[in-house]
Amino acid sequence: MKLGLPDEIRACLFDLDGVITKTAVVHAAAWKEMFDAFLQECDGPGFRPFDSASDYDEYVDGRPREDGVRTFLASRGISLPEGSPDDAPEDNTVHGLGRRKNILVLEKIRTQGVDAYPGSLKYIDAVRASGLRTAVVSSSANCRTILAAVGAEELFEVRIDGVVAAERNIPGKPAPDTFLEAARELGVAASEAAVFEDALAGMDAGKAGRFGYVVGVDRVGQAEALRAHGADRVVEDLADLESNS
Repeated sequence: MKLGLPDEIRACLFDLDGVITKTAVVHAAAWKEMFDAFLQECDGPGFRPFDSASDYDEYVDGRPREDGVRTFLASRGISLPEGSPDDAPEDNTVHGLGRRKNILVLEKIRTQGVDAYPGSLKYIDAVRASGLRTAVVSSSANCRTILAAVGAEELFEVRIDGVVAAERNIPGKPAPDTFLEAARELGVAASEAAVFEDALAGMDAGKAGRFGYVVGVDRVGQAEALRAHGADRVVEDLADLESNS
């Protein structure tokens, strides 16, 4: 194995938040702030708060923004009108709540900054040096901005993110379609591509797409869940793959 990957792998498909950048915790905080305010408005002071660990992992992590809104609200038995992408953040619609969350996460990124995981950047450099193709596959509509902020935009030949998925009408994770689109653009079969994900929805996508190798990146102590959702291997940092290859 080279770089901890099977010999037949020709391309690496990387998720962004939690794999390349330390933004998963920022997203979790923004989801909690938005949902808690909404739930308190609906249920009053005795509302059950959004859990930024279990609720985030189960219902929103890795999913397109509106899918995260729908999935979490469904878990609480709440149904809202879909609305439209033009809805204001004050609107109690799926799109309105999604916009509300996005405003919060952008403000947190602006005030707190963005950092990349050094081990991930080192590993991606090694992947490129070995001649493997690279793509970033993210549900985030802010993917390009975040990559530019950490100086990593040029590390990827292909970017399939929330913006591209919406333009091409590609279903988001846990469906495998965004990863499959990245592999198609790189000119490789799914069996020749490795998926790198930290979200359970991303694991499901990797398994459903029958990719050649699925690496779970465990940043929050959910190694067993990542394996249960389809990871071929779980590491705490991508640098572990290079050191143990």
